[in-house]
Amino acid sequence: MIDFVATFIFFFAVIDPIGTVPVFIAVTKNYDDAAKRKIALFATIVSAAILLFFVVAGELILTAMGIPLAAFQIAGGIVLFLFALSMIFGESKPEEEVKLATNHNDTAIFPLAVPSIAGPGAMLAAVLLTENAKFNILEQVQTAGVMLLVLLIVYLLMLGSNFINRIIGSSGASVVSRVMGLILTAVATTNALSGIKVYFNL
Repeated sequence: MIDFVATFIFFFAVIDPIGTVPVFIAVTKNYDDAAKRKIALFATIVSAAILLFFVVAGELILTAMGIPLAAFQIAGGIVLFLFALSMIFGESKPEEEVKLATNHNDTAIFPLAVPSIAGPGAMLAAVLLTENAKFNILEQVQTAGVMLLVLLIVYLLMLGSNFINRIIGSSGASVVSRVMGLILTAVATTNALSGIKVYFNL
């Protein structure tokens, strides 16, 4: 049995549903309500497909390439730590990805599904939290279920994006993003240390 609360917080931090709201508003500002609902649903489905692919095949790909999961965990922890630092000290996720939305002919795929929802951190989490050596099939299914629950929250927040944006605004989303970044630094450090422990048989 997995720790549902810890897994939920981890996925909530790396996916950052609140930070997706300003991105969604930016990429759909020229669409009517019906089109916005279709874009929200399509982006959620694409994100779910990408992350489920990493749940199922991520570790198999690493094994085929001869990369130990511990090494991937160390590297992933470092990357996730740098990503978290950029969330805290640099531009927050909404600020950075809204720029992508305003500078390109964007669709539900980019930058909404990737990298806003199914970003590098979420892909990494999908692999690390479903490691075959640590988790049985039932636990991996439970983890995938928690991940899909977070994606459902993302979908619902996108549907209510105008209301949410009126309440917290872009600055509020930036604050939430930075708090999530702080949580991610702790998670990233834990992952890196855990990988070092396994890799060096400490």
